[in-house]
Order: sequence, then C-alpha cells, then structure tokens
Amino acid sequence: MATARKRGNKWRCRVWDKISGTYKSFTASTKDEAELAAKNYLKFRVEPVKAKLSIEQACQEYIDSRRNILSPASIERYQRILDKQIGEDFKNILLDKLTVFHVREEVNRLCSKYQPKTVKTTVHFFLPIIKKYRRDLDLDDIPLPKIYPKRKDYPTPEKIIEIWRDDPMELEVLLALSYGLRKEEIRGLRFADLVKDVITIRRVIIDVEGTPVVRENAAKTISSIRSIQLSPYACKLIASRTGEYITKLSGHAIYMRFTRKMTAAGYPGITFHDLRHINASVMVFLGVPDKYAMERGGWSTDSTLKKVYQSTFSDQRKRYDAVVDNYFSQLYDQNV
Repeated sequence: MATARKRGNKWRCRVWDKISGTYKSFTASTKDEAELAAKNYLKFRVEPVKAKLSIEQACQEYIDSRRNILSPASIERYQRILDKQIGEDFKNILLDKLTVFHVREEVNRLCSKYQPKTVKTTVHFFLPIIKKYRRDLDLDDIPLPKIYPKRKDYPTPEKIIEIWRDDPMELEVLLALSYGLRKEEIRGLRFADLVKDVITIRRVIIDVEGTPVVRENAAKTISSIRSIQLSPYACKLIASRTGEYITKLSGHAIYMRFTRKMTAAGYPGITFHDLRHINASVMVFLGVPDKYAMERGGWSTDSTLKKVYQSTFSDQRKRYDAVVDNYFSQLYDQNV
C-alpha cells in the first residue's frame, strides 16, 4: 500500500490501478484519511463490465475458460448448475444492473426448491464470478441455509461381508470396504496396476454425459494417487477377473446394484460411497494414527505425490496396514 505524502496543507496518496492502467490520487487533510481513501478505492473498485454482459454470459465465460484446466466432471457439474439450477430471470440480469437484492432473491428462490447442500454449491459457483465484476456490492453477508449432517445407521462390516459374500460384485465391495477406494478409483484399476500384492491407484474413470472418461494421474487429489498392499483374498478375487480393467461395471451399475441389494437386505439409504466412510470408522476404532489412515485412504490434501510414495511402505505403515487387513481377513474367515 502506498504511503501518503504532504503537499502544502494537504496529504496526497497516489496508487496504481491495474484494472484501468492508470494512477489514482487521493487528497485529504490528514495522512491517515488519504491512505484510507486509496485503500478503499482499491478494495472496492470494479472491473469494467463488458457491454450487455449478463450473469449467464459471465458464468459461461468462466466455464469455457477452464475446460482444459478442470476435470470433465467439474465442467459438467458447473454447466448443469448454470443450465438447470440458476433461475432464468437471475441469469438474464446485466452485471452493471445487479443489486444485492437480486442476489438475495435468487438465494431465496433456490432455498424454496433445493436442498441446503445444492443451494450452497450453486451460490458458491456464481458468487465469486459476480464478485469479480462487482466488488462494490456487499455480498459477504448473503445468508445461506445450514447443512445438518445426515445420521445413518450403518450396518456392521461383518454384516456387509455376509451380504456380499460370493456375489459377482464382491470384489468391488471389498475394495471399498477394506481399502476405502472410491467408486471411480475402482473403475480405473487395471491388472497392470497390481504388482505381486501391491496395487497402485493412479487413474479414475468418470461418466461425463453418460460416457465413461479415463483420467490418467487424475485421482481426486494428489494424495489419492497411492499404493496399497492387498490381502491374499483380494488378490484371489482380482485374479478371477479377465480383461484390461479389474471391473467392467459402470458407475451407475455399481451404485444401483449395491443400493438394491442393501435395500433388500434391510438397509435402505446405504450407498456404495458409505463403504468408504465405514472403512474410515474402522481405522479410528482400531487406533490407526491419522497420518497412516489418511495416507491409506488418500484423504490428505496437503501432501505431494513424492511424500506419499516415500512413506507408503515404511515399517510403521506396514504394521498398521496389517492391523486393518487382519481385521477384515478375520471377518471374511468367520463368514466362509
């Protein structure tokens, strides 16, 4: 921040405005007043709004500018928000005519139609885009609905193993329950990823507009790309499969088959992704330290790929892998 200098009986603060490409001067009776005026200008100055640029056009420009940066799934999600969830009246408002009332009105409309999580996702998409052009609007106080955690009564791991024993989808369930793999990670596993009893998660397969898309080295986070030592039983199930990929099932097929069978078994509302949560709970129950639990499940967001690989098979990590594997192996042995 520039410092004000005295000019006669007044103080002048001169700052560079990178948006307009010019210097701006602010004069006041005191040094503090001149510097405050300059600071407020830089904070609330508005990026020039393109002629007739609507909220819809600004959001579409944002999406298009990131097509080669973000994952296809993220682009598809943003496009769906723009096309299906943001109201037509709101989308057509020109940015230079937008008011805080318009934003509050749209949030209120969303709240009447969607669940709190959807409302937050939608607002968190368009709000930063609006702020880019209208930093003069006070949009930090827009009230959003509270998201209350859903309470689920999860079946025990023993019960899940019993339900899926000898089922054609037993391997997919085992990989999610015992090792915490995401559905997209399981779909991306190739036989070449398994070396002896160590499997490496390095790609995902996602569905974009109904079409499977392979994303190499594109797991959810950097630490999602990881190696896991498998039990002999898991390796045996993998060996029974054929083809390039370990599973041929689509994401929708995995989701629907799992949901139907769990519902029939008396556990409606339990999803395939819940297996990953159950896996995490088991590691807490077994006393696995956070570092190894996060490493094993790929939850860390502040690790680099190098760090993960360097510590993946340390003696301690192997010991805690064995604790988790022995737990699930015993459950499987009991349910033979």
